[in-house]
Amino acid sequence: MARCIITGKHTRFGNNVSHAHNKTRRQFRANLQKIRVLIDGKPRKVWVSTRAIKAGQVQKAARGQHAAWLSAQGEKKG
Repeated sequence: MARCIITGKHTRFGNNVSHAHNKTRRQFRANLQKIRVLIDGKPRKVWVSTRAIKAGQVQKAARGQHAAWLSAQGEKKG
């Protein structure tokens, strides 16, 4: 699984423990979402934890920002 670029959260591993104290392996998955964010002024799709999104630690890229960024660079939209 992916890792959050802001908080570093990722999948952790542990045990399910039954009443009889039997242990089986399990995964604790981080709540990660793949969103478009601005990194160095360029929009990119990256994995970010929902906690980082809600805390405002990332700046989401708007849909038209990539075209505006390309026109500012003097390039044609692909």
